[in-house]
Amino acid sequence: MIPVTLGECDLDSVIPSTQHDIIMSLSYFIVENIRTARRFLKKTDRSIDINQLHFFELNQHTNLKEIGSFLKPISEGKSIGLMSEAGCPGVADPGSEIVKIAHRRGIKVIPMVGPSSIILAMMASGMNGQNFAFNGYLPSKKDEKSKKIDQLENRISTENQSQIFIEAPYRNIQLLSDLLIYARKQTRLCIACDITLPTEFIRTKTIAEWNKSMPDIQKRPTIFILGK
Repeated sequence: MIPVTLGECDLDSVIPSTQHDIIMSLSYFIVENIRTARRFLKKTDRSIDINQLHFFELNQHTNLKEIGSFLKPISEGKSIGLMSEAGCPGVADPGSEIVKIAHRRGIKVIPMVGPSSIILAMMASGMNGQNFAFNGYLPSKKDEKSKKIDQLENRISTENQSQIFIEAPYRNIQLLSDLLIYARKQTRLCIACDITLPTEFIRTKTIAEWNKSMPDIQKRPTIFILGK
């Protein structure tokens, strides 16, 4: 399981150099996006011959009934690399489906070290890192979204549980605007944007404080955390 950079940044700053030889030893890859995977592999080593590599694409368009066949090279003594489009495969990522099959078949699964925007945001938020939950995407409809935000805030107060979620980058401002309307003024919100990149922005304030000044996070990968 090969972590990928979270954006355009120095590879050595987020991916251990010891992983280079492992990556270069592989000829088969299960990836979320072939184009992104090729670019990352070329960045890992410019001498790599991309045309000699084999890629299986696993994303929302893949027929899950077919993904078991992606592991066929293992029966031939080959190892396979699993890559997300960004960050760690298997975390908020369709790669978990192929890992599930690998465990059922008794195939050894090896997670490699690399950046996870969810964990890095939690680390830097100043909120409870002993008890937290990742909620994926909030509902798109405003009435459902307001109910979900209320549910998350109730968990914060009753369980002291930090609540993590994400949004498609082009909808970040809309989500933030809704949070400022529906969330309680005293609730703390961490906005962690462009993590590990030169433009990284991580700040935690109350909803009331964010109402005074909204950051420009549109079309920038962002993690949102509500807590106290």
